[in-house]
Amino acid sequence: MSKIRIGIVGCGGITLQNHVPGVAMCHDLGEITALADISEPNLKKVAGLTGATTTSTNYQDIVSRDDIDAIVIATATDTHMEVAREAINHGKHVLCEKPLALNHADAKAVAELAEAKGVVHMTAFTYQFVPAMRYLMHRVQAGAIGTPYHLRSCRLQDWGSRNLGWRQVKKHAGTGELGDMLSHRVNFAHELYGEMKRLVAGLKQFVPDRGGAPSDLDDWSALMVEFANGATGMMESSKLATGRNESWRSQDYLEINGSEGSFVFFTERWNQLQVGKPNGTGLEPITIPQDFWTWPGSPRDPNEGDPLVSFRYDQMFEFLDAIRNQRPAYPSLHHGAKVQCVIDAAVLSSNEKRWVDVRY
Repeated sequence: MSKIRIGIVGCGGITLQNHVPGVAMCHDLGEITALADISEPNLKKVAGLTGATTTSTNYQDIVSRDDIDAIVIATATDTHMEVAREAINHGKHVLCEKPLALNHADAKAVAELAEAKGVVHMTAFTYQFVPAMRYLMHRVQAGAIGTPYHLRSCRLQDWGSRNLGWRQVKKHAGTGELGDMLSHRVNFAHELYGEMKRLVAGLKQFVPDRGGAPSDLDDWSALMVEFANGATGMMESSKLATGRNESWRSQDYLEINGSEGSFVFFTERWNQLQVGKPNGTGLEPITIPQDFWTWPGSPRDPNEGDPLVSFRYDQMFEFLDAIRNQRPAYPSLHHGAKVQCVIDAAVLSSNEKRWVDVRY
């Protein structure tokens, strides 16, 4: 079968880190043939790496082409929905970075549009592809924790006061740490415990000037939540945990407790969980079965490269394999819209300093 022809809109860091190597790993399934970015240097750099021969500073030149099958959207948050709508209306399959939109209504509408048009659609929640996280979801779905009691997560990075570009500007990003990093943990929570019933949130900015440019977004965010199943949750995320490093080598912790057991997960321990049993003497480590080390069907060799980086490439395999086999991709735009609903509720709660119902 012919390769899936991919256009990437947005040629910044996340494209270089995740999408370009992801497609390279899946070279039998797809190829990057077109690029769009408002930055000519970014276009030139990614074109040189991928061999893409069609480039433009206008995304509409890419999404409207008949020789493009799928679009990867890796732009600033405020442009996600306009690019996605245009791509979907041209019949393109869509993989979009998170958070999906600046509000839940837009995210939900685009997810429904994608469904109505019959295209494959996916939200880039990369941490769903961590082997330990996948196995944890498997164990929870099998009933290993019994009645769920609590969920807590903590994401700590040290970004200091460096310039974050559009990510520090509210009109472009919508939220700061809440949408950037805590959104991944909200998605975890949905997959493990289901929908949230209500929440109370705190957002705080500590650094109003980043790298000589104003910032008007949160550097720290936290949620206290009640799930529809009766469980409770605590989630915290920060860009200012001094000395904690950045990205996948910084603190990323999740713990869940239930009547029949507890599980603890650290991203940096990609192939290990800690497990606690009723009346036990403490947590014991377990190794993740090798069947979970890669996404089903992925050509990735988990013994090659840095596993703290390369698990992300399975995301592209899932997208392209879903297109090839005409099936839904996971996680979908609907997953992204549900997270956006929680983000909206968290902003309202923080602004009004009160509990807020989450209305999906």
